[in-house]
Amino acid sequence: MRNSFKIQSKLMVLFIATAITIMSCAKQKESKSNQTNLEVSEVVKPNKDIHEAIISNNLEVVKQHAKAKEDINKIEAMSGSSPLITAVTFNRPKMVEVLVKAGADLSIQNNDGSSALHTAAFFGRVEMVKTLLEAGANKTLKNNFGATPRETVLGDFAQMKPIYEMLTQQLQPMGFTLDLAEVEKARPVVAMMLQ
Repeated sequence: MRNSFKIQSKLMVLFIATAITIMSCAKQKESKSNQTNLEVSEVVKPNKDIHEAIISNNLEVVKQHAKAKEDINKIEAMSGSSPLITAVTFNRPKMVEVLVKAGADLSIQNNDGSSALHTAAFFGRVEMVKTLLEAGANKTLKNNFGATPRETVLGDFAQMKPIYEMLTQQLQPMGFTLDLAEVEKARPVVAMMLQ
């Protein structure tokens, strides 16, 4: 009987030790699970396309994409533009900053071979040119017409004006605006920045 009591005692100790170990492991697993859920909930996958968010001027969705490292270099099918090129085109300086900080590829070229720097230069977006240059954008990259970003602003404005007007007419339904007087004034400034 005494032997039976010792065996029962040992089994009871073993059972308690096992129960404590299992409970401890369960708490650690729950803690890790909660931590993982917390990390996942902090980075929410955006439910809106990044190009749509840029065009509709939805900075919060662009920030979600950047935080989630989701589609920050997604190529738009029609024009071949990256989100960075789209943000430059639609004059979204805060979005440009967010995308650059998130590590957007500065060397992506759209269907006509223009990079974000080509686009910023062409539209006379001085602050964006500065942001892109500070981030290391390539000033010598050539587009499909053999022009560097600087060369896109060296021509006579009067000859380029019809192109700006055509682009404005085509993109205006999507919210695109362009002040031609500002572009004309900015072109020589951009050319100097890109020397």
